[in-house]
Amino acid sequence: MNLTIKEQLSSPGGVLKFVVKHNTIFIFILLLIFSALISDVFFTSTNLSNLLKQVSGIGIISIGMLIVILTGGIDLSVGSMVALLAVTFAILVNIVVLPLAILITLTIGFGLGSVSGYLVAYQKMAPFVATLALMTIARGLGFIYSKGSPITFKTPGGEFMSNFANNSTLGVPNIALVFFLIVILTMVMLRYNVFGRLIIAIGSNEEASRLSGIKVNKYKFLVYAISGALAATAAIIVASRTNLGSPNMGMAWELDAIAAVVIGGASLNGGKGTAINTLMGVLILGLIGNILNLLNVPSYPQQVVKGAIIIFAVLLQRFESK
Repeated sequence: MNLTIKEQLSSPGGVLKFVVKHNTIFIFILLLIFSALISDVFFTSTNLSNLLKQVSGIGIISIGMLIVILTGGIDLSVGSMVALLAVTFAILVNIVVLPLAILITLTIGFGLGSVSGYLVAYQKMAPFVATLALMTIARGLGFIYSKGSPITFKTPGGEFMSNFANNSTLGVPNIALVFFLIVILTMVMLRYNVFGRLIIAIGSNEEASRLSGIKVNKYKFLVYAISGALAATAAIIVASRTNLGSPNMGMAWELDAIAAVVIGGASLNGGKGTAINTLMGVLILGLIGNILNLLNVPSYPQQVVKGAIIIFAVLLQRFESK
């Protein structure tokens, strides 16, 4: 491995090519250095813990977004599903035992994702249209079921989840550990599991995959269902951290998830992307937000910065492909 890196660096233009190929890692390192220089509180345990807590929810739906994008699709409904499922979990945790509340919420998330998957895979609806419709429906249902107001946890089960979400294990926030576990499982799936290999193949060349005997519709259906289940997981985590479910949760999270996946080097055309790079993309977005907060930059300019970074990431992809 070391020899390969040396050969890459020693080739004409090797250093530039190496930096471009691994740009996500270099951007992350540069942001860490910059953060340390502008603020002496950045590397404190409190700030780092808050940073990990803030990115965990978006990180989980970003992994779901990744597997959808690998097939050449897109899921615009995940942010709204987080809101609806957070409200759903808050209602359930107050009326049933905690394990059942979690199971039902995950099942509903899987079911909502299945609706998008069915429309895209079997009804040949454009992913953008199908998930945009579900995004609107889910947000509306969230407001209907909650009557426009947050629903607070009022039972021992809710208190347990709140304690879990706000505490740490070995210095790492518990919800970040859940996020990291999902990243690891996705890495293993994409690299070593048949399912992961097939969704990458479908994204690379859907028609060739179909002619090879792969049940393309089945796998496209499943990736949206899994994305829905991960949105439910994020909803449980976010609701538990704040001790309530609100229909206003997850606003524009689908855009942050897409940004994280793209910054991580995934292709919106499908067939290219990794879980570890998506993790780096999530952390980069989190770092940028953290830096701007430390500099007391208002929220609106932060959106401009995120948009500029997405453009920069896509341009880097095009440069790398050339």
